[in-house]
Parts: sequence; C-alpha cells; structure tokens
Amino acid sequence: MIRNQYSAGIVILLAGIAILLGRMGVFSFIGSVFWPLFILVPGILLHVLYFGRLLPAAALVPGGILSVYALVFLFCNWFGWGYMNYLWPFFILGLAVGLYEYYTFDSSHPRSAFTIAAALAGVWALCMIFVLLWSWGIYLIAFALVALGGWMMVSKKARW
Repeated sequence: MIRNQYSAGIVILLAGIAILLGRMGVFSFIGSVFWPLFILVPGILLHVLYFGRLLPAAALVPGGILSVYALVFLFCNWFGWGYMNYLWPFFILGLAVGLYEYYTFDSSHPRSAFTIAAALAGVWALCMIFVLLWSWGIYLIAFALVALGGWMMVSKKARW
C-alpha cells in the first residue's frame, strides 16, 4: 500500500512539474529550437539500422539526405535563417551524400548511384561557387584590384 502511494505521488509530482514547465513556455522553446532533431534522429537511426544489419543499403539514401538536411536546419535555426541564402546548395549535397553512401556500402557497388552522386556533387560545387561569388565576389574583385595595383607600384621589373 505504501509503495503504491509513493509511486502515485511521484507520477502526480512529475505531472505537476510538466504542466508548470509547459505553462512557462519551456517546451515550446525547446521545440522551436531543437525541432530539426526530429529529422536528424531518423537519419541517424537509418544508419544505425543498416550497420546493425537490419536494413538494406538502400536505407542509407534517405539516411544521408535526412542527416545533411537536419544539420542545415539546425545551423539556420540556431544562427538565423538568413544563412539559407548561402546554404541552399546543401540540399543537393544531401542527395549526393545518400547516393554515395549507398554506392559505398552496397555489396554490388551500383555504378549508376556513383555517377549520379558525383554529378550532384559537381552541381553542388558549382552552386556553392556561384553563391560565394555572388555574395562575396565584389570583395574578391576589390582585393584582387588592390593587390594588383600594389604590386604594380612596388614592382621594379614591370614598368607600365
């Protein structure tokens, strides 16, 4: 009888604490900050289940996609969604990562998966170059002009 009363007291105490924390907004804050974990956990779980030999290698494709996407979402959620202007090519990379993992860990090593992964990685690289040039390109051009002008001023070999 005393043991049941003690257990019931713990349950009621925990329910009261949960209600108070909910009313104070703790759960909504945690949910708004860490919601990408609901994407990351299934991605990691797919990897764990594959390496535990419970799922086929094809499960690594969505596992890689979910893991990369969740990391992008976590970064943007913590540091600001304005960074999505620069990080959107990682959505292409997520698919490339998933396909590359599938190619690497499948026993038949499907060549088409590697080809598509390599092509997507190339598209990702080009997109990142364009994003960086678009955002920081004017600074690179300005730095190059300053360096060229300084070199022209101090160089004794080159007479312009």
